Amino acid sequence: MSDVTIEKPVLEPTGALSVETVLSVRHWNEHLFSFRISRPASFRFRSGEFVMIGLQGDNGKPLLRAYSVASPAWDEELEFLSIKVQDGPLTSKLQLIQPGDQLYLGRKPTGTLVTDALLPGKRLFMLSTGTGLAPFLSLARDPDVYDFYEEVVVVHSVRRVSDLAFHDELEGKLAGDPLVSEQAANQFHYVPTVTREAFRNNVRIDKLVENGALFEGISGDKKFNPETDRIMMCGSMEMIKQFAAYFEGEGFVEGSNAAPGAFVIERAFVG
Repeated sequence: MSDVTIEKPVLEPTGALSVETVLSVRHWNEHLFSFRISRPASFRFRSGEFVMIGLQGDNGKPLLRAYSVASPAWDEELEFLSIKVQDGPLTSKLQLIQPGDQLYLGRKPTGTLVTDALLPGKRLFMLSTGTGLAPFLSLARDPDVYDFYEEVVVVHSVRRVSDLAFHDELEGKLAGDPLVSEQAANQFHYVPTVTREAFRNNVRIDKLVENGALFEGISGDKKFNPETDRIMMCGSMEMIKQFAAYFEGEGFVEGSNAAPGAFVIERAFVG
């Protein structure tokens, strides 16, 4: 009996969407994967922004969702990090993509997890849970970030060790990166924590702040300072709401593209 070939729909670009090719897919575990796609020559974005991507839905129309770009603005390809939701309208299909497949890419990236939305400072802390790491992967590989800040810190909280996507690259201080490896060797800090399995850090981010572990090896105050520290947050709504209230109580003012401040969150993902 011969193998059955499943015909995949040929996608057509629209005024708001281009059609791109999947270049590679990396499955981290049964719940998490990342993938790289072609980048149109006309596509411009700021590191930390998000864009709509998707596939053709069952009704023949584009089925789209907002995804932060995980690759830096200079990269010739676009990378994304996604969870797998078995009954999710988009991710149930997206997790099955293979190199050579097509998907939709929005033409207009946007977002507030960008350096433009922050006031100048000395230390940049990027707090993330789960796939909220994605925009910070982009920013951590942007050379401008290392010119703006003396210390660049990525904090990533997950449930299991296998959820620590890009752990080796981050743990190695981005040593293989063509543009930031020299600066990152001295300025970049990676603070991973795993809450449901044995790991060197095994508490939530708020506990890392309380016990001081988040600041180990980082120059400056052993607590957050609204005069010198700038904060970005992306991930679970619980974490963002908790820390937004905490930072406001400590004198931090939320920023936006129109009015830069001391901390920013991505409102598009929080609601």
